[in-house]
Amino acid sequence: MKLRPVAPVAAGRRPRGRAWLPAWPLVALMAALPSTAGCGYALAGRGNTLPADIRTIGIPDLVNQSTEPEIDGVLSRALRTEFQGKGRYLVRPEGTGVDAVLTGRVTSVIFQPVAFTPEGQGQRYQVIVTAAIEFRDVKRDQVLWSNPSFVARDEYAITTGTTATDPNALFRQDTTALDRLSRSFARTVVTSIFEAF
Repeated sequence: MKLRPVAPVAAGRRPRGRAWLPAWPLVALMAALPSTAGCGYALAGRGNTLPADIRTIGIPDLVNQSTEPEIDGVLSRALRTEFQGKGRYLVRPEGTGVDAVLTGRVTSVIFQPVAFTPEGQGQRYQVIVTAAIEFRDVKRDQVLWSNPSFVARDEYAITTGTTATDPNALFRQDTTALDRLSRSFARTVVTSIFEAF
């Protein structure tokens, strides 16, 4: 860009025929441009700011305080798989001899109908899982992340020809819905832990 000399202007007067702009905003803008090139923006869900000395993570089975049998084991396995998928952690099913431990309680599993047949029977259900989760640095005896009322939701449909007399039994039979819920639960917990710092 070639600059042309500008004739001096008397104080308080603007040159005729041109829009006049003070020079300092332009200088500030040009000075800021190179510094923005190195800004570290990242997509949500990709951060990992756990202490570097955490290498082994214990994830014992969640305690089940709900009326839904086996939900604790399904969610615990999903949490272990999600952490192992990060690649840099050794995940164990026990809470001893590890750098950090993830513990929790499934406090409730609720089934709510969200769509009905013309006869008034539940056709589609929402399952809501509430849990209390804690992630603790064992070496420092410090809670790194916790949520006493973590909630995960998913919906599933009742197959045609079945009656919805026991929606939770039908949910257990629908392995796709249970798998989808457990993966969503684990992914959200692990992402929340990594991005809590």
